[in-house]
Amino acid sequence: MGRNMINNHVPTVFGVLVILAALAAPANAAEAIPNSGSPAEFNAKLLVCNTCHGEGGIAKNASIPILSGQQESYLLKQLHDFASGARNVEVMSWMATSLSPTELGSAAAYFAKRSWPARTTAAAATSPPAMVAVCEVCHQQNFVGGLPAPRLAGQTYEYLVEAMRRFADGERTNNGDMTKIMAAISPADRQAMARYISGL
Repeated sequence: MGRNMINNHVPTVFGVLVILAALAAPANAAEAIPNSGSPAEFNAKLLVCNTCHGEGGIAKNASIPILSGQQESYLLKQLHDFASGARNVEVMSWMATSLSPTELGSAAAYFAKRSWPARTTAAAATSPPAMVAVCEVCHQQNFVGGLPAPRLAGQTYEYLVEAMRRFADGERTNNGDMTKIMAAISPADRQAMARYISGL
């Protein structure tokens, strides 16, 4: 995550930390928090996820991806990568390490079972850029996703263009193929691709 993105996330990060601090401390001496690993604690952790990713599936910050309706296997891999350090985003790395191995799977299943959020306004139609065909090999026609690649259709332009940049610049390395492909595509072409895919 670039410096500007981290700065943009400061209010959100602070809010998440406040919520987690509240979960970690009993309201008073006679009132204990739910047992570690209990369904109540796990549900509280999911509420923290919704703080950033949006209770209805759409985050207030356009640079944060849509998770609702995403492929379960992809979500689980990303959570494992955050927990292991293979993918480094400070808030997500911290969140993933707060989940038990079982909870990582449950969290991935929870978001995968939710519906992809409906578009509130019609996206402007754009022509497919030439480089889009390269991406369709894994992400499928219309970018609806397929093993092993995630759904990209309908993700925000801001998220897509930043994700592509991070792969291209070697900041994100948990997918070697994506790192090589994005490094070979110009910033202008990546922007055109992100604009097109976000409108699908």
